[in-house]
Amino acid sequence: MDDIFVARLMTPDPTTVAPDTLVEEAAGIMLDAGIGSVVAVDDDNHLEGILTTTDFVRIVAERKPKDQTAVSTYMTTDVVTADAQDSIRDVADEMMEQGFHHMPVVDDDEGVIGIVTTTDLAAYLSHVQTPSPS
Repeated sequence: MDDIFVARLMTPDPTTVAPDTLVEEAAGIMLDAGIGSVVAVDDDNHLEGILTTTDFVRIVAERKPKDQTAVSTYMTTDVVTADAQDSIRDVADEMMEQGFHHMPVVDDDEGVIGIVTTTDLAAYLSHVQTPSPS
């Protein structure tokens, strides 16, 4: 896996929202698309934060009203990111060490260009690994 790069496995063009999008709207977007995160970007597509299903657990646990609450209130802003040319092993190691399931892929010029998820990693491994005999 050392010679496999993020660009090969990432999901391009991840679903994005503005930081001022209401969490209720973000939740609807995630449910409709069947995804576990939305990436918050500014008008130039630069990363501002990420909102995941884990954040929604916190929202419910804290019993905060979801109406009229912006994504920026709950999104993670100190986001660990990857570059398209990073080794997928390094990215997988970082995701395991940090305990998260989504890593945005950013480009200095284009901003957010993709996202790597644990689902992407599992899909890749299921295609390249041959099951061992019983």
